[in-house]
Amino acid sequence: MFSITNPFDSTFLSEHQYITDFDAEEKLKISKKTFDTWGFTTIAERLKFIKNLVFALTKKQHFLAKQCTLEMGKPISQAIAEVEKCQILCEYYIKHAEKFLESRQISTDGTQSYVVYEPLGVILGVMPWNFPYWQVFRFAIPAIIAGNTVVVKHASNVAGSAQLIEDLFTEAGFPDGVYTNLLISGDQVKAIIENPVVEAVSLTGSEKAGASVASIAANQIKKAVLELGGSNGLIVLEDADLDSVIPIAVNARFQNAGQSCIAAKRFFVHKNIFDNFIEKFTKAVSVLKTGDPMNEDTYLGPLARTDLAEDVGKQVNKSIEMGAKVILGGKRDGAFYTPTILTDVTTEMPVFNEEVFGPAVPVMSFETFEEAVALSNKSNFGLGVSIFTSDVEGIKTKVNLFQEGAVFINAMVKSDPALPFGGVKRSGYGRELSEEGIKEFVKVKTVYIG
Repeated sequence: MFSITNPFDSTFLSEHQYITDFDAEEKLKISKKTFDTWGFTTIAERLKFIKNLVFALTKKQHFLAKQCTLEMGKPISQAIAEVEKCQILCEYYIKHAEKFLESRQISTDGTQSYVVYEPLGVILGVMPWNFPYWQVFRFAIPAIIAGNTVVVKHASNVAGSAQLIEDLFTEAGFPDGVYTNLLISGDQVKAIIENPVVEAVSLTGSEKAGASVASIAANQIKKAVLELGGSNGLIVLEDADLDSVIPIAVNARFQNAGQSCIAAKRFFVHKNIFDNFIEKFTKAVSVLKTGDPMNEDTYLGPLARTDLAEDVGKQVNKSIEMGAKVILGGKRDGAFYTPTILTDVTTEMPVFNEEVFGPAVPVMSFETFEEAVALSNKSNFGLGVSIFTSDVEGIKTKVNLFQEGAVFINAMVKSDPALPFGGVKRSGYGRELSEEGIKEFVKVKTVYIG
């Protein structure tokens, strides 16, 4: 048994019990049996259910958002936006999936040659708590449209939200077993991956979890897609328009209390505009509304758990001991951590060389563009980078210098259904979303006619 408490006020929300290994295996059998028919339906037939799902999401938008806010503290306005993004994802694939998965004719010395894309089978998703709906939908929707069935082990602290997702699929009329919520512990994941019914696994989570899942999958010769941590750089060049940069920089770091793998976690600002940037940025951050995440005007709520706020505090305090200067914040109250800005930061400090999963940001200066690139690349992660400049054409010629899965110019790094999403280095491998994402869990089958 385990219980879930509200991170805002520590009130009891619900109690749950992990299912047994036997029950988990029975659910896998149902998912496999369903795949044996679902995998042979047409894409057009599958999309009818996705349209029903969009309707269910629209109808229950506020109900879903409230559950997310209660369980992990996301401000209600941001929770509603997350549900809306799931709707946009579904609508994107409704429009494009058939084209993405149509057979591809290839000219060879044969009479006819072509490639077809067929579903793999039962796919396991291991999902995190920070975007409890969006993370699941961006994994599950393309996989299901491709003809797979999915089973999802969600984070325990959002168990209520996890069940609501399965309820949505039921309400939309999907056959039993197309989408299955597996309420299992982390210790039970290994057996699920090793089960012969499961063909592949997708994980969004920590570097440690990714390494574990990938090694188990590799030992079984099963495919894995990993979307892991990030420590994105945000670079502000001397010619950037600060008035337009500041609000983007605030969102890039402090949205969802900084609990995002693609948040901008390290700021690099040209030395000639550094003081001006710090003044404007500090002023903008200092007026962010912090408080009850159920209030629509709250921008910054608590972190999802008290221990997560404690972890951020340890990273900040250690950096201060090493010489970092606190410009703003640096205080913890339960699961709340005040929005924090640090300067005089070196590359040896935790706030630079570790992923800080909370509302704290180091701001460093640089003299040359080459120095900014080196600082940005000085990380084990490679999920994305933002660059702000007036010389867009010039930066486009230098995109190759960044060791990242995505380069955003004059914008914060974000996931978009139309764009492939994923990282390099220790940020993982494989891609979600777009055409690349829907083809991650398919058999690429060659047909040749002599």
